[in-house]
Amino acid sequence: MHKPDRRQVIRSAAWGAAALIGTPSILAQSEPNHGRGAADPKPFVSAKDGTKLFVQDWGSGRPLIFLSAWTFQSNVWGSHVADLTSRGFRCVVPDRRGHGRSDAPSTGYDLDTLVDDLSGIMEQLDLRDAVLVAHSMGSFEAARYCGTRGVDRIARLVLAAPATPFSTRTADNPEGWPKEGIEAQTQVIARDFPRWIGENEGPFFTPETSQETRTWIKNMMMSVSLPIALATRASTSTADVRPDLKRITCPTLIVHGDKDVSAPLEMTGARTAKLIPNSKLIVYAGAPHGIILTHRERFLSDLVGFIGA
Repeated sequence: MHKPDRRQVIRSAAWGAAALIGTPSILAQSEPNHGRGAADPKPFVSAKDGTKLFVQDWGSGRPLIFLSAWTFQSNVWGSHVADLTSRGFRCVVPDRRGHGRSDAPSTGYDLDTLVDDLSGIMEQLDLRDAVLVAHSMGSFEAARYCGTRGVDRIARLVLAAPATPFSTRTADNPEGWPKEGIEAQTQVIARDFPRWIGENEGPFFTPETSQETRTWIKNMMMSVSLPIALATRASTSTADVRPDLKRITCPTLIVHGDKDVSAPLEMTGARTAKLIPNSKLIVYAGAPHGIILTHRERFLSDLVGFIGA
């Protein structure tokens, strides 16, 4: 019997760990669109500056684009993709530059460049009549994209535990965090990122969340280079997308937990809903910031219902 090499064993173990948290094999659900009918079969899109962006592209039908939270990568949406492709949707899930399998240049982590990356993916894959789904930090990219590029390609917008509209407290934004507090937290992260993650783990999940899921997410976060984590944190902590939110015209669903410590409901989701003209806010009782994982079934049900409304 052929003896598998060590790398294959590690890959198999990683896939098995994903199965422990209820992530069915995507391969059993759909075929990838990577390079379908194209000369280059590799699942990468080139950004304006040449950065190669890894994009998971599964299934067929109406496209759903998923944007991840801060320091998260596309794999966090694996069980959602497995479910939605089985329902006849096409799921497009990029790794933000510097994350997952995308290139990690030393520049380009400002919000406008990240939105350029998203726009490039939309155009190169020619995504239309799409549903844009964003979690946490991804809501800044979604808001800026819709506010500056328009919604010609976006039919509906879904924001899960959005961190928008503006994190820093200013004279006209008294609901934000004090600048000194944000800077202090940044210094703590810079000194010992793994420890900071561990200390903030509890409120991100529910008590019922498995240890396997907790470990998976913590490892995902720590896989991002610290300079990149700090750069993306800086770009969103200073980003004011209030004008962008006001310009969004497509139907928008916002789901937020009333136990969200990272992005408190009244500071973020509730204010975001008031700024988007055609929006609906659903509050999940007891849900934390990790709402897409801890309340996965309800989130998927609300997402599919909203798409079909």
